[in-house]
Amino acid sequence: MPIPQDVLVRDRVEAIYRTESRRVFATLVRMIGDFDLAEEVMHEAFAAAVEKWTLEGIPKSPRAWLVSTGRFKAIDIIRRRTRFDASLESIARDETQTSSAITSDEDVEDDRLRLIFTCCHPSLAAPTQVALTLREVCGLATEAIASAFLSNVVTIQQRIVRGKAKIRDAKIPYQVPSASDLPERLESVLAVIYLVFNEGYYASSGATVTRADLSEEAIRLGRLVVELLPDSETLGLLALMLLQESRRDARANDHGDLILLEDQDRSRWNRLLITEGTEIVRRALASPQVGSYTLQAAIAAVHADARTAAETDWRQIVELYHLLAQAQPSPVVDLNRAVAIAMRDGPAAGLALVDELLARGELADYHLAHAARADLCRRLSRVEEARTSYLRALELARQEPERRFLQRRVNELAG
Repeated sequence: MPIPQDVLVRDRVEAIYRTESRRVFATLVRMIGDFDLAEEVMHEAFAAAVEKWTLEGIPKSPRAWLVSTGRFKAIDIIRRRTRFDASLESIARDETQTSSAITSDEDVEDDRLRLIFTCCHPSLAAPTQVALTLREVCGLATEAIASAFLSNVVTIQQRIVRGKAKIRDAKIPYQVPSASDLPERLESVLAVIYLVFNEGYYASSGATVTRADLSEEAIRLGRLVVELLPDSETLGLLALMLLQESRRDARANDHGDLILLEDQDRSRWNRLLITEGTEIVRRALASPQVGSYTLQAAIAAVHADARTAAETDWRQIVELYHLLAQAQPSPVVDLNRAVAIAMRDGPAAGLALVDELLARGELADYHLAHAARADLCRRLSRVEEARTSYLRALELARQEPERRFLQRRVNELAG
């Protein structure tokens, strides 16, 4: 029995929404100049697409249709509002007079980069820049952003609201900065891109280990930034993302269960991405100044160079983590360094460091810290301590494959 046309169209619209919605949103922001209105009319455009495309067929350029439909809906809304707010009259007039033609695909693609630099404007506080960009450019839920920040949802919501208000009130321009201003604006942009990648490579919650749409988008944005400013850190970030992305297909089995790095089938690693990432990190390391992204990429390259887990050069990885801790001090870097030391010197050495970190309190609610402690206790046959730490990690974890993995570990210890 053939599938009804309305079902086929609805499925296609949902697929386009997953891949195109934030691009459509970014272009509408440029055209309208209002985040909230752009979000509203974008959703209205997708809703209209289900009805119109069922009757008229899917257009040759769905993205252009959605942008055009969203723009005209915005004009209608602005016109209605002018009846109550005279200050909007000029906006309505400008929108009416603007050509309805959509810019080229290249311009539309670059709208997301423009939006990132707008959200990362120096007049915004750094945490606001990152939270706002993750929400508005990539459409991440506030819960996912809070997880990435090791923060709470209310704090993230407040940052986003303040950020949008600042952009509106200060009339922050929607553009990529000039070459002279670009370097000072780059740090926040790179932080945003990497957080987006991390959410795609290691989803903070949900039913799957990864979200390919987010990591692929982050890599695309990383390539655009490298074209703008190919310095050590932009190269380092791109290399890091490519090297980590190379392991995607090996990180979960056919049932969606998590596979740890040491247990992955390395024949499933993407050698093309490894080759490209390794070449780029070599370029980055040749720079007089090497930053945190380049050091992380170098660590990923050492893992990629090992044919088996047993052949991993943990001595070199520990040395790189020492440098990374100096370049970017953070409890998470300290945790990763402790795990690397455990692999080099034995689980007891690593456990002592992890316990020190947990005693400081900064990682008390970070499930991976408790999972690391549990694994080290397990390796030392400290079964009850391992079980307690696994249960704490399970309590904090939100990603379903990760929760299943932790529960299996608990069950193994009980058996």
